[in-house]
Amino acid sequence: MKLVVQVKLLPDETARAALRETLHTCNRAANHASRRAFETGVTGKQSLQRLVYAEVKAMGLSAQPALHAIRKTAGAYATLKANLKAGNYGREGSKRRKAAESKPIRFRKEAAQPFDDRCLSWQMDARTVSIWTVCGRVRGIGFQCSLSQLKMLTEHRRGESDLVFRGGNWYLYATCEVPEPELGDPVGFLGVDLGIVNIATTSDGHRYAGKHLNQVRHRYRRLRQRLQKKGTKSAKRLLRKLSGREARFAADTNHRIAKRLVTEAQRTCRGIALEDLGGIRDRVRLRKPQRVTLHSWSFAQLGGFVSYKAALVGVPVVFVDPRHTSQECSRCHHISRGNRPDQSTFLCTSCGFAEHADVNAGRTIAQRGGVVWAVSHAAGDAA
Repeated sequence: MKLVVQVKLLPDETARAALRETLHTCNRAANHASRRAFETGVTGKQSLQRLVYAEVKAMGLSAQPALHAIRKTAGAYATLKANLKAGNYGREGSKRRKAAESKPIRFRKEAAQPFDDRCLSWQMDARTVSIWTVCGRVRGIGFQCSLSQLKMLTEHRRGESDLVFRGGNWYLYATCEVPEPELGDPVGFLGVDLGIVNIATTSDGHRYAGKHLNQVRHRYRRLRQRLQKKGTKSAKRLLRKLSGREARFAADTNHRIAKRLVTEAQRTCRGIALEDLGGIRDRVRLRKPQRVTLHSWSFAQLGGFVSYKAALVGVPVVFVDPRHTSQECSRCHHISRGNRPDQSTFLCTSCGFAEHADVNAGRTIAQRGGVVWAVSHAAGDAA
């Protein structure tokens, strides 16, 4: 499993200037490669390298950073093509799609730049790094990280690390390849119903309320609207300062919930069953105020956090069909819209079973998780 470890760099003023100039040069080179790719239609990694390698090196980059700038450009065009093919920029001929196809990809002057072990070396005991820059190699740049992060870097770091400038600080995002333990055979499944009022509700009856997170989202949304309407320099400066705070708060909330879910499943020797909610934003039709809330719902992020945290400790995770989980009785499996008279109440019209609606949905998901696991392992044994 590949994980990314973020460490904060502690460069002095000289090193800061060298790192900044390096990012600017690398991204100028990437923009040049992008223009050439757009003009010629050559976007493949090897083909683009043959076309612009000499030109990029002439801009002040040594061999490896030049290659990484070109590969970054080729990767950006590959991603663009994949998004166009998937329809993420709209239909053929749409305004958004035309805008994406009609101009070369642009890189910010301080966009992240990858470095491999030829350009970047780590001194774990001293907690310093040595990195190539356009001003020469800069040695002894200190970095900060937790003890667990340092242990992971020492034992599992592989491949490239990205140099990132964000919020006035410098970071390295290092890729680590962590071996996954074998998945155990669970004694059952912890069903997790994902929602907006309650971010997550388990089949055991534990609810993680979303009230505080939704309040934070609404507060930031109103503040952004006021500042954007004002449009002054100070308002724009505050908007830049606030950028990312809401997303970081939501991510931290999801990390905490995911950790608790995985810990509970591991403690009780169970797997985790989640709903497969992919494409729900396209399927659901809501009024405009509700659309804003739906599109800020980070269910995919929470599911991703649960999946990788569970894989690290050998807890199986399965995704089940989400249809009618809120309308199906977890006791008699009768499905009816009438079973759900309001948001929080479940009352089966067939057997009379009553429960909190999200808890009932969690139990239904847990039952479906057991079926999915049994079917997938029966198919595996037959093969």
